[in-house]
Amino acid sequence: MKKPASHLLTLALLSALVLPGCVASKKYDDLKARQASTEQGKAEAERQHRTAVAELRKATDALAEMRLQNRRLADDSAQTGNALRRTRQLYTQLTDSYDKLLKNSDRELANKSSDYNKVAQDLARREAELGQLDAGLRKSRADIDKLNADLKTREARLAELEKALAEKDKAVNDLRASVANALRGFQGTDLQVKMKDGKVYVSLSEQLLFKTGSTKVDPKGQEALKQLATVLQQQPDVNVVVEGHTDNVPFSRPTAAMQDNWDLSVLRATEIARLLTTGGVQPDRVTASGRSQYVPVAQNDSPANKALNRRTEIILTPKLNELLKILDSNSAAPGK
Repeated sequence: MKKPASHLLTLALLSALVLPGCVASKKYDDLKARQASTEQGKAEAERQHRTAVAELRKATDALAEMRLQNRRLADDSAQTGNALRRTRQLYTQLTDSYDKLLKNSDRELANKSSDYNKVAQDLARREAELGQLDAGLRKSRADIDKLNADLKTREARLAELEKALAEKDKAVNDLRASVANALRGFQGTDLQVKMKDGKVYVSLSEQLLFKTGSTKVDPKGQEALKQLATVLQQQPDVNVVVEGHTDNVPFSRPTAAMQDNWDLSVLRATEIARLLTTGGVQPDRVTASGRSQYVPVAQNDSPANKALNRRTEIILTPKLNELLKILDSNSAAPGK
């Protein structure tokens, strides 16, 4: 073991004291000074040693802290590296997906653009069609309004016509009732009053009016015609048509004035018309016509049926002036 410096100094001093010819006072002082300096250096060395030890401890603690931080940083670095790698992988995937989406988007955009152009063209076409339909609709509405106006006008005319027809039917019914009542004593197989086609038919048999082949009315027939004339005087709006009819038996005694059944039917109708006008019916209301054998009411296959065909029909028709006016106004109406 190495001895301390202070021990060495002490030994040196003792040696100087015992040596022959003692060391000079100056050397002693020098030694003493060197001892003091050595002591001071020792103290300084111890202080520096303590300081160094303290700094060493601090450095050791700092190193331990740094190692701990280094481990933490290493751990953090590993985690960050993993996260970075994952992030890079995700970024790569996202980039690839984006590229794919971008390519698909370009294709889809081109397709969508084409589709849009088609839709735009179709929309333009449909808008044009809609415009045409709208114009047609406006025209149709105008036509409907006009038709509605025409319909109201025609409904009003139809109401007038129905009223006129009702009045006409009433007039015909009243006329039939008046004639039937006036000829009540003559009705039977020889005289019939009936309605047909809106007219009153008075059918008189040959037996009531004429002898065979004659054109002169018998007294009984004259009485019936007189009664009828009385009714017709009270019916100024009734026209009278007298039709003579025969069977199909050829005229047996032709004369210059009467050659066949045509002449016989006409002369008999004319005779009856004359009697009616004599009885007070205005002549301008009476028309006489002969139909000969060509409008039979039964087959000419038996005496009874032939007797039915030998007849005179007086056709009474109410004047339809008001009704004709309405019909004329309808035929002259717009849209006809």
